[in-house]
Amino acid sequence: MPTLVENEDYASEPLDLVANTDDGFARQAALSILQEGTHQPTSVVSYDSAGKLLVVCDDTPEPEFIERVKAAGLGCTVLVKRSGTADIALKEGPHNVDLLQAGLAQLDGHLGEFHAMLDHPDGPVDASKPAGLGGRGFDLVLDLSEDKILQRDVLPIGYFAPATDEDLDRALVEIPTIVGEFDKPKFFNLDPDICAHKSRGVSGCTRCLDVCPTQAISSLEESIEVDPYLCQGIGVCTTVCPTGAITYAFPRVSDLLDDMRRVLHRYHDEKGTKPILLFHDDEKGKEWLRGAIVSLPENLIPVEVENVASIGMDTWLSCIAYGAHYVLLLATDDFSTSIVNSIDQEILVAGTILGAMGYPKDRIAILHATENGQVSQLPSDEGGKQVVPPAGFAAFNEKRTTLRLALDHFHEHATKTRKTVPLPEGAAFGRVKVDKQACTLCMSCAAVCPSSALTDGEGLPRLMFLERNCVQCGMCERACPEDAVTTETRFNFDAEERDRAQILYEEEPFNCVKCGTPFSTQSMMTRMRDKLKGHWMYQDEAQMRRLEMCDNCRIEDMYVNSGGIDPYDKPEKPTGSDV
Repeated sequence: MPTLVENEDYASEPLDLVANTDDGFARQAALSILQEGTHQPTSVVSYDSAGKLLVVCDDTPEPEFIERVKAAGLGCTVLVKRSGTADIALKEGPHNVDLLQAGLAQLDGHLGEFHAMLDHPDGPVDASKPAGLGGRGFDLVLDLSEDKILQRDVLPIGYFAPATDEDLDRALVEIPTIVGEFDKPKFFNLDPDICAHKSRGVSGCTRCLDVCPTQAISSLEESIEVDPYLCQGIGVCTTVCPTGAITYAFPRVSDLLDDMRRVLHRYHDEKGTKPILLFHDDEKGKEWLRGAIVSLPENLIPVEVENVASIGMDTWLSCIAYGAHYVLLLATDDFSTSIVNSIDQEILVAGTILGAMGYPKDRIAILHATENGQVSQLPSDEGGKQVVPPAGFAAFNEKRTTLRLALDHFHEHATKTRKTVPLPEGAAFGRVKVDKQACTLCMSCAAVCPSSALTDGEGLPRLMFLERNCVQCGMCERACPEDAVTTETRFNFDAEERDRAQILYEEEPFNCVKCGTPFSTQSMMTRMRDKLKGHWMYQDEAQMRRLEMCDNCRIEDMYVNSGGIDPYDKPEKPTGSDV
Protein backbone atom coordinates (compact mmCIF):
# COMPACT_ATOMS: atom_id res chain seq x y z
CA MET A 1 0.00 0.00 0.00
CA PRO A 2 1.39 3.44 -0.84
CA THR A 3 2.01 5.70 2.12
CA LEU A 4 2.61 9.40 2.51
CA VAL A 5 6.34 10.08 2.25
CA GLU A 6 7.77 13.30 3.63
CA ASN A 7 11.32 12.95 2.28
CA GLU A 8 12.81 12.10 5.65
CA ASP A 9 16.37 10.87 5.97
CA TYR A 10 16.57 7.15 5.44
CA ALA A 11 17.83 6.25 8.94
CA SER A 12 14.82 7.42 10.91
CA GLU A 13 14.73 4.44 13.34
CA PRO A 14 18.24 3.32 14.28
CA LEU A 15 18.82 -0.34 15.09
CA ASP A 16 19.60 -1.30 18.66
CA LEU A 17 23.35 -1.77 18.25
CA VAL A 18 25.60 -3.02 21.03
CA ALA A 19 29.03 -1.58 21.74
CA ASN A 20 31.45 -3.76 23.73
CA THR A 21 34.61 -3.11 21.73
CA ASP A 22 36.46 -0.18 20.21
CA ASP A 23 34.83 -1.06 16.88
CA GLY A 24 31.38 -0.94 18.47
CA PHE A 25 31.97 2.50 20.01
CA ALA A 26 33.44 3.75 16.74
CA ARG A 27 30.35 2.45 14.94
CA GLN A 28 28.03 4.33 17.28
CA ALA A 29 29.95 7.55 16.71
CA ALA A 30 29.97 7.02 12.95
CA LEU A 31 26.24 6.30 12.69
CA SER A 32 25.42 9.47 14.59
CA ILE A 33 26.41 11.23 11.36
CA LEU A 34 23.24 9.91 9.71
CA GLN A 35 21.10 11.75 12.24
CA GLU A 36 22.74 15.05 11.34
CA GLY A 37 22.42 15.19 7.58
CA THR A 38 19.63 16.57 5.45
CA HIS A 39 19.07 15.44 1.91
CA GLN A 40 17.67 17.25 -1.06
CA PRO A 41 14.02 16.16 -1.23
CA THR A 42 12.60 14.43 -4.24
CA SER A 43 9.23 15.18 -5.78
CA VAL A 44 6.23 12.96 -5.13
CA VAL A 45 3.80 10.98 -7.27
CA SER A 46 0.17 11.23 -6.19
CA TYR A 47 -2.53 8.57 -6.45
CA ASP A 48 -6.26 9.14 -5.99
CA SER A 49 -8.42 6.10 -5.25
CA ALA A 50 -12.17 6.13 -4.75
CA GLY A 51 -12.18 2.39 -4.03
CA LYS A 52 -13.73 1.22 -7.32
CA LEU A 53 -12.78 -2.46 -7.38
CA LEU A 54 -12.67 -4.81 -10.36
CA VAL A 55 -12.71 -8.51 -9.47
CA VAL A 56 -11.49 -10.73 -12.31
CA CYS A 57 -12.21 -14.46 -12.16
CA ASP A 58 -12.70 -17.51 -14.36
CA ASP A 59 -16.18 -18.39 -13.06
CA THR A 60 -19.01 -16.59 -11.34
CA PRO A 61 -17.88 -16.17 -7.71
CA GLU A 62 -19.77 -17.79 -4.89
CA PRO A 63 -22.24 -15.57 -3.00
CA GLU A 64 -20.17 -16.08 0.17
CA PHE A 65 -17.16 -14.38 -1.45
CA ILE A 66 -19.22 -11.40 -2.61
CA GLU A 67 -20.63 -11.16 0.88
CA ARG A 68 -17.08 -10.96 2.27
CA VAL A 69 -16.27 -8.18 -0.18
CA LYS A 70 -19.42 -6.30 0.78
CA ALA A 71 -18.68 -6.79 4.46
CA ALA A 72 -15.31 -5.13 3.93
CA GLY A 73 -17.15 -2.06 2.67
CA LEU A 74 -16.19 -2.61 -0.96
CA GLY A 75 -18.37 -2.06 -3.96
CA CYS A 76 -17.17 -3.97 -6.97
CA THR A 77 -17.67 -5.05 -10.54
CA VAL A 78 -17.04 -8.71 -11.34
CA LEU A 79 -15.54 -9.69 -14.69
CA VAL A 80 -15.84 -13.35 -15.63
CA LYS A 81 -13.29 -14.05 -18.36
CA ARG A 82 -14.32 -15.99 -21.44
CA SER A 83 -12.73 -16.56 -24.81
CA GLY A 84 -13.76 -15.01 -28.10
CA THR A 85 -15.13 -11.62 -29.14
CA ALA A 86 -18.84 -12.16 -28.64
CA ASP A 87 -21.02 -9.37 -27.34
CA ILE A 88 -20.30 -8.27 -23.80
CA ALA A 89 -22.91 -9.54 -21.36
CA LEU A 90 -23.85 -7.41 -18.35
CA LYS A 91 -25.84 -9.28 -15.73
CA GLU A 92 -26.80 -9.02 -12.10
CA GLY A 93 -24.53 -11.19 -9.99
CA PRO A 94 -24.68 -12.39 -6.39
CA HIS A 95 -25.79 -9.73 -3.92
CA ASN A 96 -26.70 -7.43 -6.84
CA VAL A 97 -23.14 -6.83 -8.05
CA ASP A 98 -22.56 -5.97 -11.71
CA LEU A 99 -21.41 -9.11 -13.50
CA LEU A 100 -19.60 -8.74 -16.84
CA GLN A 101 -18.98 -11.74 -19.06
CA ALA A 102 -16.46 -11.02 -21.82
CA GLY A 103 -13.06 -11.76 -23.22
CA LEU A 104 -10.27 -9.74 -21.63
CA ALA A 105 -7.99 -8.23 -24.26
CA GLN A 106 -5.71 -6.19 -21.99
CA LEU A 107 -5.27 -4.86 -18.47
CA ASP A 108 -2.91 -2.04 -17.60
CA GLY A 109 -2.60 0.89 -15.25
CA HIS A 110 -2.01 1.53 -11.58
CA LEU A 111 -3.77 2.49 -8.38
CA GLY A 112 -6.57 4.91 -9.23
CA GLU A 113 -6.44 4.22 -12.96
CA PHE A 114 -6.71 0.62 -14.14
CA HIS A 115 -8.20 -0.01 -17.55
CA ALA A 116 -9.49 -3.45 -18.53
CA MET A 117 -10.10 -3.64 -22.27
CA LEU A 118 -12.71 -6.19 -23.33
CA ASP A 119 -12.85 -8.03 -26.64
CA HIS A 120 -15.71 -6.98 -28.90
CA PRO A 121 -16.41 -7.49 -32.63
CA ASP A 122 -16.29 -3.71 -33.17
CA GLY A 123 -13.05 -3.24 -31.26
CA PRO A 124 -11.85 -3.21 -27.63
CA VAL A 125 -14.21 -1.73 -25.03
CA ASP A 126 -13.15 -0.28 -21.67
CA ALA A 127 -14.84 -2.45 -19.01
CA SER A 128 -15.66 0.59 -16.92
CA LYS A 129 -18.12 1.80 -19.59
CA PRO A 130 -20.63 -1.08 -19.40
CA ALA A 131 -20.04 -1.05 -15.65
CA GLY A 132 -21.47 2.46 -15.55
CA LEU A 133 -18.21 4.26 -14.74
CA GLY A 134 -18.05 6.20 -17.98
CA GLY A 135 -14.66 4.90 -19.11
CA ARG A 136 -12.83 6.37 -16.11
CA GLY A 137 -11.37 3.00 -15.20
CA PHE A 138 -11.10 1.18 -11.88
CA ASP A 139 -9.07 2.11 -8.82
CA LEU A 140 -8.17 -1.42 -7.72
CA VAL A 141 -8.01 -4.90 -9.23
CA LEU A 142 -8.38 -8.23 -7.47
CA ASP A 143 -7.26 -10.94 -9.89
CA LEU A 144 -8.65 -14.34 -8.87
CA SER A 145 -8.13 -16.02 -12.24
CA GLU A 146 -5.91 -19.08 -12.43
CA ASP A 147 -3.72 -17.60 -15.16
CA LYS A 148 -2.85 -14.25 -13.66
CA ILE A 149 -3.28 -11.32 -16.02
CA LEU A 150 -0.10 -9.42 -15.17
CA GLN A 151 3.13 -11.39 -15.17
CA ARG A 152 5.76 -9.18 -13.52
CA ASP A 153 8.29 -9.62 -10.76
CA VAL A 154 6.78 -6.59 -9.00
CA LEU A 155 3.06 -5.93 -9.51
CA PRO A 156 1.56 -2.44 -9.84
CA ILE A 157 0.33 -0.74 -6.70
CA GLY A 158 -3.39 -1.49 -6.38
CA TYR A 159 -3.26 -4.83 -8.25
CA PHE A 160 -3.71 -7.93 -6.08
CA ALA A 161 -3.19 -11.46 -7.40
CA PRO A 162 -3.51 -13.80 -4.38
CA ALA A 163 -2.10 -17.28 -4.90
CA THR A 164 -3.39 -18.79 -1.64
CA ASP A 165 -6.35 -18.39 0.70
CA GLU A 166 -4.04 -16.60 3.14
CA ASP A 167 -3.02 -14.15 0.41
CA LEU A 168 -6.69 -13.52 -0.36
CA ASP A 169 -7.47 -12.87 3.30
CA ARG A 170 -4.65 -10.32 3.47
CA ALA A 171 -5.83 -8.66 0.26
CA LEU A 172 -9.41 -8.30 1.56
CA VAL A 173 -8.04 -6.65 4.68
CA GLU A 174 -5.72 -4.28 2.79
CA ILE A 175 -7.91 -3.24 -0.14
CA PRO A 176 -10.46 -1.25 1.93
CA THR A 177 -7.62 0.84 3.37
CA ILE A 178 -6.53 2.04 -0.07
CA VAL A 179 -9.18 4.70 -0.48
CA GLY A 180 -8.19 8.34 -0.62
CA GLU A 181 -5.13 10.26 -1.79
CA PHE A 182 -1.65 8.78 -1.43
CA ASP A 183 1.85 10.00 -2.25
CA LYS A 184 5.05 8.12 -2.87
CA PRO A 185 8.47 9.44 -3.88
CA LYS A 186 9.41 9.92 -7.51
CA PHE A 187 12.38 7.62 -7.23
CA PHE A 188 14.31 8.51 -10.37
CA ASN A 189 15.69 11.34 -12.47
CA LEU A 190 16.13 10.91 -16.21
CA ASP A 191 18.47 12.79 -18.54
CA PRO A 192 17.45 11.73 -22.07
CA ASP A 193 20.33 13.69 -23.62
CA ILE A 194 22.87 11.09 -22.46
CA CYS A 195 20.67 8.02 -22.82
CA ALA A 196 22.35 5.35 -24.96
CA HIS A 197 19.14 3.54 -25.91
CA LYS A 198 18.61 4.82 -29.47
CA SER A 199 19.87 7.46 -31.85
CA ARG A 200 18.73 8.24 -35.39
CA GLY A 201 16.89 4.96 -35.58
CA VAL A 202 19.90 2.88 -34.45
CA SER A 203 19.28 0.70 -31.40
CA GLY A 204 21.75 0.65 -28.54
CA CYS A 205 21.52 -0.05 -24.81
CA THR A 206 18.48 -1.89 -23.41
CA ARG A 207 19.81 -2.65 -19.93
CA CYS A 208 17.19 -0.74 -17.95
CA LEU A 209 14.33 -2.22 -19.98
CA ASP A 210 15.75 -5.72 -19.53
CA VAL A 211 15.97 -5.53 -15.73
CA CYS A 212 13.02 -3.36 -14.66
CA PRO A 213 10.85 -5.67 -12.50
CA THR A 214 7.80 -3.37 -12.67
CA GLN A 215 7.89 -2.86 -16.47
CA ALA A 216 7.75 0.87 -15.83
CA ILE A 217 10.31 1.63 -18.56
CA SER A 218 9.37 1.77 -22.23
CA SER A 219 11.23 2.55 -25.44
CA LEU A 220 10.81 5.83 -27.29
CA GLU A 221 12.15 6.88 -30.67
CA GLU A 222 15.39 8.34 -29.30
CA SER A 223 15.40 7.52 -25.58
CA ILE A 224 13.40 5.78 -22.87
CA GLU A 225 10.39 6.78 -20.82
CA VAL A 226 9.72 5.87 -17.20
CA ASP A 227 6.17 5.75 -15.87
CA PRO A 228 6.48 7.25 -12.36
CA TYR A 229 3.20 5.60 -11.31
CA LEU A 230 4.50 2.11 -12.10
CA CYS A 231 8.02 2.72 -10.78
CA GLN A 232 8.36 1.45 -7.22
CA GLY A 233 11.94 2.45 -6.58
CA ILE A 234 13.66 -0.92 -7.01
CA GLY A 235 16.51 1.02 -8.59
CA VAL A 236 18.35 -1.75 -10.43
CA CYS A 237 17.91 0.32 -13.61
CA THR A 238 20.21 2.99 -12.15
CA THR A 239 22.76 0.34 -11.20
CA VAL A 240 23.05 -1.06 -14.74
CA CYS A 241 22.72 2.25 -16.64
CA PRO A 242 26.10 2.79 -18.36
CA THR A 243 25.89 6.56 -18.81
CA GLY A 244 24.05 7.68 -15.70
CA ALA A 245 21.10 8.85 -17.78
CA ILE A 246 18.78 7.39 -15.15
CA THR A 247 19.76 8.10 -11.55
CA TYR A 248 18.24 7.38 -8.16
CA ALA A 249 16.64 10.33 -6.39
CA PHE A 250 15.69 8.94 -2.96
CA PRO A 251 18.35 9.76 -1.88
CA ARG A 252 20.56 11.18 -4.59
CA VAL A 253 23.92 9.44 -4.99
CA SER A 254 25.81 12.59 -4.02
CA ASP A 255 23.84 12.85 -0.77
CA LEU A 256 24.34 9.18 0.08
CA LEU A 257 28.06 9.27 -0.65
CA ASP A 258 28.53 12.49 1.30
CA ASP A 259 27.08 10.62 4.29
CA MET A 260 29.23 7.54 3.69
CA ARG A 261 32.40 9.61 3.42
CA ARG A 262 31.70 11.29 6.77
CA VAL A 263 30.56 8.03 8.41
CA LEU A 264 33.71 6.17 7.42
CA HIS A 265 36.03 9.02 8.31
CA ARG A 266 34.41 9.32 11.74
CA TYR A 267 34.72 5.54 12.24
CA HIS A 268 38.45 5.67 11.51
CA ASP A 269 38.94 8.80 13.63
CA GLU A 270 37.39 6.90 16.55
CA LYS A 271 39.96 4.10 16.12
CA GLY A 272 37.60 1.61 14.51
CA THR A 273 39.16 -1.06 12.30
CA LYS A 274 38.19 -2.78 9.04
CA PRO A 275 34.66 -1.33 8.67
CA ILE A 276 32.13 -3.43 6.80
CA LEU A 277 29.33 -1.37 5.23
CA LEU A 278 26.09 -3.34 4.97
CA PHE A 279 23.39 -1.69 2.86
CA HIS A 280 19.88 -2.91 3.67
CA ASP A 281 16.33 -1.81 2.86
CA ASP A 282 13.89 -0.27 5.32
CA GLU A 283 11.47 -3.21 5.44
CA LYS A 284 12.52 -6.85 5.18
CA GLY A 285 16.22 -6.05 5.46
CA LYS A 286 15.74 -4.04 8.62
CA GLU A 287 13.45 -6.68 10.09
CA TRP A 288 16.06 -9.37 9.45
CA LEU A 289 18.82 -7.24 10.96
CA ARG A 290 16.87 -6.71 14.18
CA GLY A 291 17.05 -10.44 14.80
CA ALA A 292 20.58 -10.99 13.56
CA ILE A 293 22.48 -7.91 14.73
CA VAL A 294 23.62 -9.39 18.06
CA SER A 295 25.47 -12.17 16.21
CA LEU A 296 27.18 -9.83 13.74
CA PRO A 297 30.62 -8.26 14.33
CA GLU A 298 30.74 -4.76 15.76
CA ASN A 299 32.75 -3.45 12.80
CA LEU A 300 29.68 -4.05 10.61
CA ILE A 301 27.98 -0.71 9.92
CA PRO A 302 24.36 -1.08 8.73
CA VAL A 303 23.14 1.62 6.35
CA GLU A 304 19.45 1.84 5.54
CA VAL A 305 18.44 2.77 1.99
CA GLU A 306 15.14 2.69 0.13
CA ASN A 307 16.23 -0.25 -1.99
CA VAL A 308 19.55 -2.08 -2.04
CA ALA A 309 19.40 -2.74 -5.79
CA SER A 310 19.74 1.01 -6.39
CA ILE A 311 23.29 1.03 -4.95
CA GLY A 312 25.63 0.70 -7.91
CA MET A 313 29.30 0.52 -8.82
CA ASP A 314 29.93 4.24 -8.37
CA THR A 315 28.72 3.95 -4.76
CA TRP A 316 30.49 0.65 -3.99
CA LEU A 317 33.90 1.79 -5.21
CA SER A 318 33.58 5.25 -3.67
CA CYS A 319 32.77 3.69 -0.28
CA ILE A 320 35.88 1.50 -0.44
CA ALA A 321 37.91 4.55 -1.49
CA TYR A 322 36.49 6.40 1.54
CA GLY A 323 37.77 3.65 3.84
CA ALA A 324 35.31 0.74 3.85
CA HIS A 325 37.00 -2.66 4.14
CA TYR A 326 34.04 -4.42 2.54
CA VAL A 327 30.78 -3.29 0.94
CA LEU A 328 27.93 -5.78 1.35
CA LEU A 329 24.43 -5.69 -0.12
CA LEU A 330 21.78 -7.47 1.95
CA ALA A 331 19.47 -9.44 -0.34
CA THR A 332 16.14 -10.60 1.09
CA ASP A 333 13.67 -13.03 -0.46
CA ASP A 334 12.12 -10.33 -2.66
CA PHE A 335 15.35 -10.06 -4.66
CA SER A 336 14.47 -11.67 -7.98
CA THR A 337 16.96 -13.82 -9.86
CA SER A 338 17.27 -11.19 -12.59
CA ILE A 339 18.15 -8.50 -10.03
CA VAL A 340 20.77 -10.73 -8.38
CA ASN A 341 22.28 -11.62 -11.75
CA SER A 342 22.43 -7.98 -12.82
CA ILE A 343 24.18 -6.93 -9.61
CA ASP A 344 26.54 -9.91 -9.76
CA GLN A 345 27.60 -8.83 -13.26
CA GLU A 346 28.42 -5.32 -12.03
CA ILE A 347 30.30 -6.75 -9.03
CA LEU A 348 32.35 -8.92 -11.42
CA VAL A 349 33.36 -5.85 -13.44
CA ALA A 350 34.28 -3.87 -10.32
CA GLY A 351 36.27 -6.79 -8.93
CA THR A 352 38.16 -7.24 -12.20
CA ILE A 353 39.21 -3.59 -12.19
CA LEU A 354 40.30 -3.74 -8.52
CA GLY A 355 42.20 -6.98 -9.10
CA ALA A 356 44.12 -5.48 -12.01
CA MET A 357 45.53 -2.87 -9.61
CA GLY A 358 46.59 -5.46 -7.04
CA TYR A 359 43.61 -5.05 -4.71
CA PRO A 360 41.44 -7.93 -3.45
CA LYS A 361 38.62 -8.72 -5.88
CA ASP A 362 36.15 -9.79 -3.21
CA ARG A 363 35.54 -6.49 -1.39
CA ILE A 364 32.00 -6.14 -2.80
CA ALA A 365 29.45 -8.93 -2.35
CA ILE A 366 25.78 -9.78 -2.02
CA LEU A 367 24.86 -11.08 1.43
CA HIS A 368 21.81 -13.36 1.30
CA ALA A 369 19.56 -13.23 4.37
CA THR A 370 17.98 -16.49 5.47
CA GLU A 371 14.80 -17.20 7.41
CA ASN A 372 16.67 -18.39 10.52
CA GLY A 373 18.53 -15.12 10.92
CA GLN A 374 21.75 -16.41 9.41
CA VAL A 375 23.61 -15.14 6.35
CA SER A 376 24.96 -16.96 3.34
CA GLN A 377 28.45 -15.57 3.84
CA LEU A 378 30.19 -12.96 5.93
CA PRO A 379 33.75 -11.74 5.35
CA SER A 380 36.19 -12.73 8.02
CA ASP A 381 38.44 -10.28 9.85
CA GLU A 382 41.38 -11.78 8.01
CA GLY A 383 40.98 -9.33 5.17
CA GLY A 384 44.46 -7.87 5.35
CA LYS A 385 45.30 -4.20 5.80
CA GLN A 386 43.20 -1.22 4.76
CA VAL A 387 42.73 -1.27 0.99
CA VAL A 388 43.69 2.38 0.39
CA PRO A 389 44.16 5.50 2.52
CA PRO A 390 40.69 7.03 2.93
CA ALA A 391 39.86 9.43 0.10
CA GLY A 392 38.24 12.80 0.58
CA PHE A 393 36.76 13.59 -2.83
CA ALA A 394 33.19 14.84 -3.06
CA ALA A 395 30.84 12.73 -5.16
CA PHE A 396 28.76 14.02 -8.05
CA ASN A 397 25.38 13.06 -9.42
CA GLU A 398 27.24 12.09 -12.59
CA LYS A 399 27.92 8.38 -12.52
CA ARG A 400 30.97 8.32 -14.77
CA THR A 401 32.62 11.29 -13.01
CA THR A 402 32.21 9.71 -9.57
CA LEU A 403 33.56 6.40 -10.88
CA ARG A 404 36.62 8.11 -12.34
CA LEU A 405 37.36 9.88 -9.06
CA ALA A 406 37.20 6.60 -7.13
CA LEU A 407 39.27 4.63 -9.63
CA ASP A 408 41.88 7.36 -9.93
CA HIS A 409 42.28 7.21 -6.13
CA PHE A 410 42.79 3.46 -6.28
CA HIS A 411 45.28 3.81 -9.11
CA GLU A 412 47.26 6.44 -7.26
CA HIS A 413 47.84 4.03 -4.36
CA ALA A 414 48.04 0.79 -6.36
CA THR A 415 50.73 -1.75 -5.46
CA LYS A 416 51.06 -2.74 -9.10
CA THR A 417 50.10 -1.06 -12.31
CA ARG A 418 49.20 -2.11 -15.80
CA LYS A 419 48.02 -0.01 -18.67
CA THR A 420 44.77 -1.82 -19.46
CA VAL A 421 42.71 -4.80 -18.32
CA PRO A 422 40.13 -6.68 -20.40
CA LEU A 423 36.65 -6.64 -18.86
CA PRO A 424 33.78 -9.14 -18.94
CA GLU A 425 31.33 -8.90 -21.81
CA GLY A 426 28.73 -6.24 -21.18
CA ALA A 427 31.01 -3.92 -19.22
CA ALA A 428 30.43 -0.23 -19.86
CA PHE A 429 34.09 0.67 -20.40
CA GLY A 430 36.18 0.13 -23.48
CA ARG A 431 37.43 1.39 -26.79
CA VAL A 432 36.39 1.59 -30.41
CA LYS A 433 38.54 0.22 -33.21
CA VAL A 434 38.30 1.13 -36.90
CA ASP A 435 39.28 -0.88 -39.97
CA LYS A 436 41.17 1.76 -41.93
CA GLN A 437 40.86 -0.21 -45.15
CA ALA A 438 37.07 -0.11 -44.96
CA CYS A 439 36.32 3.25 -43.29
CA THR A 440 35.18 6.07 -45.58
CA LEU A 441 34.85 8.69 -42.82
CA CYS A 442 31.14 8.96 -43.46
CA MET A 443 30.73 9.81 -39.74
CA SER A 444 27.65 7.63 -39.27
CA CYS A 445 29.23 6.30 -36.07
CA ALA A 446 29.89 9.76 -34.65
CA ALA A 447 26.37 10.87 -35.55
CA VAL A 448 24.75 8.24 -33.30
CA CYS A 449 27.26 8.18 -30.41
CA PRO A 450 25.25 9.15 -27.28
CA SER A 451 28.24 10.05 -25.11
CA SER A 452 30.43 12.01 -27.55
CA ALA A 453 33.07 9.30 -27.41
CA LEU A 454 33.20 9.48 -31.21
CA THR A 455 33.32 12.88 -32.91
CA ASP A 456 34.25 14.28 -36.29
CA GLY A 457 37.39 16.29 -37.00
CA GLU A 458 35.68 19.68 -36.90
CA GLY A 459 35.99 20.26 -40.61
CA LEU A 460 38.91 17.89 -41.18
CA PRO A 461 38.44 14.37 -42.58
CA ARG A 462 39.23 12.50 -39.39
CA LEU A 463 37.41 10.40 -36.78
CA MET A 464 38.20 11.26 -33.15
CA PHE A 465 37.75 9.04 -30.07
CA LEU A 466 37.67 9.84 -26.33
CA GLU A 467 37.89 6.61 -24.37
CA ARG A 468 36.68 7.99 -21.04
CA ASN A 469 33.28 8.67 -22.62
CA CYS A 470 32.77 5.28 -24.30
CA VAL A 471 30.01 3.15 -22.73
CA GLN A 472 30.19 0.22 -25.19
CA CYS A 473 26.55 0.63 -26.29
CA GLY A 474 27.37 -0.75 -29.75
CA MET A 475 25.46 1.88 -31.73
CA CYS A 476 28.58 2.85 -33.66
CA GLU A 477 29.00 -0.74 -34.88
CA ARG A 478 25.38 -1.00 -35.98
CA ALA A 479 25.41 2.39 -37.70
CA CYS A 480 28.54 1.81 -39.80
CA PRO A 481 27.55 1.00 -43.41
CA GLU A 482 30.99 -0.48 -44.14
CA ASP A 483 31.22 -2.75 -41.06
CA ALA A 484 34.45 -0.92 -40.27
CA VAL A 485 33.78 -0.31 -36.55
CA THR A 486 34.21 -2.75 -33.67
CA THR A 487 34.24 -2.33 -29.89
CA GLU A 488 36.37 -3.87 -27.16
CA THR A 489 35.55 -3.90 -23.43
CA ARG A 490 38.50 -2.91 -21.29
CA PHE A 491 39.53 -0.42 -18.65
CA ASN A 492 42.38 1.93 -19.45
CA PHE A 493 44.33 2.96 -16.35
CA ASP A 494 46.42 5.47 -18.33
CA ALA A 495 44.43 8.58 -17.40
CA GLU A 496 46.33 10.76 -19.87
CA GLU A 497 45.50 8.48 -22.78
CA ARG A 498 41.96 7.79 -21.53
CA ASP A 499 41.20 11.51 -21.28
CA ARG A 500 42.87 12.58 -24.54
CA ALA A 501 41.03 12.70 -27.84
CA GLN A 502 42.70 10.27 -30.24
CA ILE A 503 42.62 10.16 -34.01
CA LEU A 504 41.18 6.77 -34.99
CA TYR A 505 41.43 7.42 -38.72
CA GLU A 506 42.12 10.34 -41.01
CA GLU A 507 42.64 10.98 -44.68
CA GLU A 508 43.83 13.69 -46.96
CA PRO A 509 40.82 15.76 -47.95
CA PHE A 510 39.56 15.76 -51.51
CA ASN A 511 39.34 19.33 -52.79
CA CYS A 512 36.83 20.62 -55.31
CA VAL A 513 38.52 20.57 -58.72
CA LYS A 514 37.02 23.97 -59.53
CA CYS A 515 37.26 26.14 -56.39
CA GLY A 516 39.61 24.10 -54.22
CA THR A 517 37.25 23.77 -51.24
CA PRO A 518 37.69 20.48 -49.32
CA PHE A 519 34.38 18.63 -49.31
CA SER A 520 35.09 14.89 -49.24
CA THR A 521 37.85 12.32 -48.78
CA GLN A 522 40.04 10.55 -51.29
CA SER A 523 38.55 7.13 -50.47
CA MET A 524 34.97 8.37 -50.64
CA MET A 525 35.62 9.91 -54.06
CA THR A 526 37.22 6.70 -55.32
CA ARG A 527 34.18 4.69 -54.18
CA MET A 528 31.80 7.13 -55.85
CA ARG A 529 33.68 6.90 -59.15
CA ASP A 530 33.70 3.10 -59.00
CA LYS A 531 29.99 2.89 -58.23
CA LEU A 532 28.86 5.39 -60.86
CA LYS A 533 31.19 4.64 -63.75
CA GLY A 534 28.61 2.25 -65.24
CA HIS A 535 25.64 4.54 -64.68
CA TRP A 536 24.04 5.93 -67.85
CA MET A 537 24.14 9.51 -66.47
CA TYR A 538 27.94 9.46 -66.05
CA GLN A 539 29.21 8.32 -69.42
CA ASP A 540 31.18 11.41 -70.50
CA GLU A 541 34.10 13.26 -68.97
CA ALA A 542 32.08 16.39 -68.05
CA GLN A 543 29.57 14.39 -66.06
CA MET A 544 32.25 12.48 -64.16
CA ARG A 545 34.11 15.73 -63.49
CA ARG A 546 31.04 17.13 -61.72
CA LEU A 547 31.44 14.38 -59.11
CA GLU A 548 34.70 16.05 -58.16
CA MET A 549 33.07 19.41 -57.48
CA CYS A 550 31.55 20.76 -54.27
CA ASP A 551 27.78 21.28 -54.22
CA ASN A 552 27.91 24.95 -55.24
CA CYS A 553 30.30 24.42 -58.14
CA ARG A 554 28.41 21.36 -59.35
CA ILE A 555 25.13 23.28 -59.61
CA GLU A 556 26.83 26.23 -61.33
CA ASP A 557 28.54 23.94 -63.83
CA MET A 558 25.31 22.11 -64.66
CA TYR A 559 23.54 25.41 -65.31
CA VAL A 560 26.29 27.11 -67.35
CA ASN A 561 27.42 24.13 -69.42
CA SER A 562 23.98 22.71 -70.08
CA GLY A 563 22.56 25.73 -71.89
CA GLY A 564 20.78 27.20 -68.89
CA ILE A 565 18.64 24.13 -68.25
CA ASP A 566 17.24 23.37 -64.84
CA PRO A 567 20.03 21.42 -63.09
CA TYR A 568 17.43 19.49 -61.08
CA ASP A 569 15.55 18.28 -64.17
CA LYS A 570 16.20 14.55 -64.51
CA PRO A 571 17.55 13.51 -67.96
CA GLU A 572 15.52 11.03 -69.90
CA LYS A 573 16.52 7.45 -69.27
CA PRO A 574 17.75 5.69 -72.44
CA THR A 575 15.63 2.88 -73.80
CA GLY A 576 16.79 -0.51 -72.57
CA SER A 577 18.97 0.89 -69.77
CA ASP A 578 18.95 -1.20 -66.58
CA VAL A 579 20.65 1.47 -64.47
